Amino acid sequence: QVALVESGGGLVQAGGSLRLSCAASGRTFSNYAMGWFRQASGKERAFVAAISPNSGSTSYSDSVKGRFTISRDNAKNTTYLQMNSLQPEDTAVYYCATTKTYWGPDKQYYAYWGQGTQVTVSS
Repeated sequence: QVALVESGGGLVQAGGSLRLSCAASGRTFSNYAMGWFRQASGKERAFVAAISPNSGSTSYSDSVKGRFTISRDNAKNTTYLQMNSLQPEDTAVYYCATTKTYWGPDKQYYAYWGQGTQVTVSS
């Protein structure tokens, strides 16, 4: 089993920044790819970004490319999502997720999920 705990969400004005963290425990973190998804009220959970186990490969949704950066620190068992130039449409619950051999946008391939952290961007 893998346990994931997100933190760093909050309320920010449009144009501001936040950094989300996702702490993992339970298995060898460095063997697993990590992803971030978000779910706005009344909408389906959507892919945001993902990173390979050794940080050699990342992927982003078009809506956040150039504004968000995913990274990881395997020594700390933690994945980060740096979010810059936030806009009201970025308001959502943000979830981290993990799986062993996939770092793409399809949420069905992610085996473990955190409980989410709320990000609210005011205009």
